[in-house]
Amino acid sequence: MKRERTPAEYKVKPFGLFLLIIVILLSSCSAYAQQPSKLKTSLKRTFKFATFYGAVNGGNSISSVDVYSVTNGLTTTVIETPFDYSIAFGVRKIARLGYENRANVFYDGTEKSFSDAATIGKVKGFEFLFEGDYTRQQGNVFLNQNHFLRYVADNWIAKIEYVDDGFADIEFFEFSQRYRYKIGKKLSFNTGAVQRFAEPYGYDPLAEWKLANGNIHYTQLALQEGYNAQFDGLGGVLYYDPNGNLVAENTQIWEGVVIPQVLADYTKRKRDELDLTLQYSFVVGFDFYHYTKTFWLHSWGNIMPYHFDDSKEYSYHNFHGGQWIDYSGGLIFGYKINKSLGLFLEGKYNKYWNRNWHDFSIGVNYVIF
Repeated sequence: MKRERTPAEYKVKPFGLFLLIIVILLSSCSAYAQQPSKLKTSLKRTFKFATFYGAVNGGNSISSVDVYSVTNGLTTTVIETPFDYSIAFGVRKIARLGYENRANVFYDGTEKSFSDAATIGKVKGFEFLFEGDYTRQQGNVFLNQNHFLRYVADNWIAKIEYVDDGFADIEFFEFSQRYRYKIGKKLSFNTGAVQRFAEPYGYDPLAEWKLANGNIHYTQLALQEGYNAQFDGLGGVLYYDPNGNLVAENTQIWEGVVIPQVLADYTKRKRDELDLTLQYSFVVGFDFYHYTKTFWLHSWGNIMPYHFDDSKEYSYHNFHGGQWIDYSGGLIFGYKINKSLGLFLEGKYNKYWNRNWHDFSIGVNYVIF
C-alpha cells in the first residue's frame, strides 16, 4: 500500500541533482584545473546554449464537494481541495530536433518533450538535463526529478541518469556504457552494460504477515507496532495508538481507517530500513531518426534481457523467480498530408522491475487558410 510522503521526507531528494552537477563539472573541467584560462574556456564551451530556469506555476484544483450525512440528523460537510501548483527549476542543454519548436519565449518547467528520453540526441558530444518540480495536484504532493548527462560519439555512448517520478512511484540511478554501430545516417544499434541503484523493488514487507487464505494478520501486526485493544465492558472494543491516544471506538473504524494507515506506515518503514540494491544488466538498443518538413519518424528502444544475479537476499531475482525483461522505448511520428491537414503520434513507455510509467499524445490538426 502506497503512503504519500510528507514535504519533510523529500529533503534528501536533491542529492541526485547535486551529484550529476558535480559529474558534469568534473568531466568538463578536470583536465584544466591548473590552467584558469583553459578552465574558463571549458566551462563556457560546456554550458554554451544551456538555459537555466525556475518558475512557479499554479491554478485551481477540482471544485469543492458537498458530503451529506443523516446519521445524527442532516449534516453537510464541504470537502475542499487546495489549489494546484508546481515549483520548477532546472538547466538544460539539448539540441532541438527538426520536428521540435520552442513553444514559449521562456522556459517555465511545464514543457514536455518525449525526445528527451531518446538514447541519442541530434548532436555529438555532451548534452544534459537537470530538472525538478515540487508539485501539488488535487491535494497530493509529489517531487518529480529527471536529471541526465550523456555523451554521444560515432562508436560509443555513455549516460548517467537519475529519475524520481512521484506519480509512478519509481526512483533510481542508472549508468550505462554502450558500443554504437551505425547503419547509414538514420539508424544505429547499441549494446553494452547498465548499472542501476534503486530500492529493492519486489520486496513485500507484508508477506510474512499473510495467512494461508491470502489475508493479512493485521491486528497482530498492529499490536507489534505498539497499538492496543481494550474491551470497554459493554461488548465493544476501544483501540489506542502507541502514544495512548484513542483512535477507534469500534471495529469498523479500526479496520476501515486505522489499519490501512498502520499497513502503509509499516511497509514504508521496512522499505526505508533496507539499503539500495545495485543491479548489473546487459542492454541492447536502437535509435532511428528521419526528418523532412512534411514527414518525420523518430523511434528508439532499449531492452535488458539478462541481469546478473548476486544471490543477495533482496535481489529482484528472488521476488521474480529468475530472469526477467526490462525495457523502454519511444515513438514520435508526424505527417503533414497537405498544407492544412496533419497527423501526429508521440509516446514513450518504460517498464523496470515491477514498475511501469508512460505518456502518449495522438491527434490531428487542420488549419484553414
